[in-house]
Amino acid sequence: MMLFVPTTVLTSDWPRSSEKNYKKVKIDTTFLRSKVAIRIFALFISCALAPIIVLTILSFFRVTSELRTQSFERLREINKSMEEGATQRLLVLETEMTVVATNLRQGSADSILSQDSIARLKEHFQSLVLITDNEGTLPIFGQVQNIPELTQNEKKDIFSKGKSFLSTEYHPDSPPSIFMGIGLDVGKQEILLAEVDIHYIILMGLDYNPLPPGIGLCLLNNEANMLYSTLTFPLSIPDQIAQEMKSGRSQSSNFEWSHQKSDYLSNYRQIFLQSNHVTRNSNYWMSVVSQAKAEVFEPIIDFRQIFILAVLLSLWVVLLLSYNQIRRTLVPLERLKEGTQRIARKEFSSRVMVKSRDEFGEVAESFNSMASQLARHFNTLTTVAEIDRAVLSVLDREKIVDTVLDRMREVFPCNAVGVTVFDSTSKDKAQTYVRDSELGQERLMDTVELKAQDVESLYNNPKTLALEASDVWPSYLLPLARRGNKSFLILPIFIKKELSGIVALGYLQPPSLTQDDLEQARQLADQVAVAFSNVRLIEDLDRLNWGTLRALARAIDARSPWTADHSERMTKLALQMGEKMGLSQEEIDDLHRGGLLHDIGKLGVPTEILDKAGKLTDEERQTMNRHAAAGARILEPIAAYAKVIPLVLQHHERFNGQGYPDGLAGEVISLGARIFGVADTFEALTSERPYRKALQHKIAAQYIKDRAGTDFDPKVVQAFIEVMADEGIKL
Repeated sequence: MMLFVPTTVLTSDWPRSSEKNYKKVKIDTTFLRSKVAIRIFALFISCALAPIIVLTILSFFRVTSELRTQSFERLREINKSMEEGATQRLLVLETEMTVVATNLRQGSADSILSQDSIARLKEHFQSLVLITDNEGTLPIFGQVQNIPELTQNEKKDIFSKGKSFLSTEYHPDSPPSIFMGIGLDVGKQEILLAEVDIHYIILMGLDYNPLPPGIGLCLLNNEANMLYSTLTFPLSIPDQIAQEMKSGRSQSSNFEWSHQKSDYLSNYRQIFLQSNHVTRNSNYWMSVVSQAKAEVFEPIIDFRQIFILAVLLSLWVVLLLSYNQIRRTLVPLERLKEGTQRIARKEFSSRVMVKSRDEFGEVAESFNSMASQLARHFNTLTTVAEIDRAVLSVLDREKIVDTVLDRMREVFPCNAVGVTVFDSTSKDKAQTYVRDSELGQERLMDTVELKAQDVESLYNNPKTLALEASDVWPSYLLPLARRGNKSFLILPIFIKKELSGIVALGYLQPPSLTQDDLEQARQLADQVAVAFSNVRLIEDLDRLNWGTLRALARAIDARSPWTADHSERMTKLALQMGEKMGLSQEEIDDLHRGGLLHDIGKLGVPTEILDKAGKLTDEERQTMNRHAAAGARILEPIAAYAKVIPLVLQHHERFNGQGYPDGLAGEVISLGARIFGVADTFEALTSERPYRKALQHKIAAQYIKDRAGTDFDPKVVQAFIEVMADEGIKL
């Protein structure tokens, strides 16, 4: 079945004014692209339309079958009435023939031949004749064509048995003839013969069709030859039905056939001629009544149109309902899907907006809640990781403290953060650093003294300790309490089971902390502990390193009583000069190491040369001068002292190029070596030697000032003069 959907075609003749009022309605169908949407949509369509279509088709065939059955039943009843009517009218005709025959026998021919009588007879007969053996044919009215000749047996039945004669004459090229005869005089062999008006037998002689509207009638003989039909000629009865009619096996039957491009439902019925008739050519007729299928199934046509409209309406209703329901179902799913994709992209701030009051709304709320928790947890993890990297990437306790003060509130919302660091020289004293929202980037620092019970409480609660409003606060909380904080979460920091610091979170109101919050806070505090431990380790290594350098310097200087503590004094002066010249901390540290090791090459100089009271010989001078190069060779295997080697090697070079071992001049000499040249000379001049007395500081300083630009770098000398001025020596 084809469905024709009316469409509206807009042409160029469409009024422009209508275009202004025409508004495009865009329907969002993006959600229908998913497999789930297609599956649900197909399910809606099949569940809604399939029953309607199946029910309609069943109803269609049921109604069609019922109409067909009713039509055949109606045709059968009409045909039965037709059979009864035709039989009765044959009896009427026979009665009229008998009356005429009786009158003729009684000599009342005049009354029979009157105008009124002939007019009445003409209503039923086309012609009437009297047939005798002697006189031939005597017409009463009308003309009889092709008068049948009766056989001796037929005459015997008519005259001896009193039967009437009935003959059906079929002519292929001309209308059929039906003759009825009555015997009059046996002796004269007179027969009254009439040609019956078939129109009277079929339609009772009426000028109109008395059959119900739309009913066609055909009369056939027992050879299925057409005698009469209200349908237009030519007619073609189906061969199968024609054979069935000829066989006479069925008195009545239904069949379908086509005539002039129209389909018909038909019923045929046998009309048995009376047994008191002498019949010729046909002992029964076939009455066929027909009705066009178009008329029979006309209600079905209306039903079909209504069915199409109903299906289209149902389709649109289903489409609308399914679209709405799928949209209400899949739009939230699509938004949840997009939300999960944004979560996967770490866009935790995104929210899913679902306004439905069903489970999807609840799922959306749960999703948003989950997203908020994930955002918080991820932000916490990210911040904790950044804090971890920050505190573990630096080896400065002050920077670690600043990092904790800056970032702690991003992880754990609180009003203030305090970090207490214990003094390495005293276990009772500590520095507490505080920062809150009011201070911004500024931090406060207080020196506090811890009481034994406060320290004991921390040892008893090594993980976390929560304190709320109290009149007596531990000393390390006083800087926070003075800023209005009334509740605290305390995280002790232990290094090798020794209390080394405290992280305290301050709150104006009692906080609501989960176990996860406490574990994360503890984890961060442990990272701070690791950072403090690394700082302590580095500090210990640094102290060990400097202690080793000082010990080595003292060992070098101890070889001669005249040079005791020489390296440390010279280093101190060099560091003061370096600070005046604005050297970086790294350069200061290199200067510090180089100063302690600058005379390490003297380990290869004999003691007798170091302690000789008189003037050194040339050979002894050469041995002494080799100590700078020897010191460089001693330090060469130590990669960490690569920057120190030039200072050790060049500290006896002179600005004018008159020094040793390489005779370098000007700024080719490393800056540290130029500083050492001034400091070493000043320290040597102001110290006792076996070959001379120590000079006064002012005289030695003036000596150096006078040689600025020759032996010494003028810039270094200027820094030296500033150091002397700080010590009260003015030149």
